[in-house]
Amino acid sequence: MPIYEYAPKSGHCEQCNGLFEVTQRLADAKLTTCPVCAQPCERRISAVALGGTWSLSDSKIKNSGLTQYKKAGKGVYERTAGTNGPEHLFKN
Repeated sequence: MPIYEYAPKSGHCEQCNGLFEVTQRLADAKLTTCPVCAQPCERRISAVALGGTWSLSDSKIKNSGLTQYKKAGKGVYERTAGTNGPEHLFKN
């Protein structure tokens, strides 16, 4: 199961140090309040760590419910695996 990082929407909290981690299934709903301080919170985007004998083939990524993009040109990324999200992403 993935570990998600959450932070209070206010940006800081004395009780939870402004950041906490929760182990959740992909299908679980996002938390809306901190379990420690009860402030409204939001899930943060963080890097994914893969190790061991994980295969990053396009079929494995798609079967895991993830989406992969690869650089197709300057500021253009093309979806190469998965079905969620747009076909192309453009970065200025």
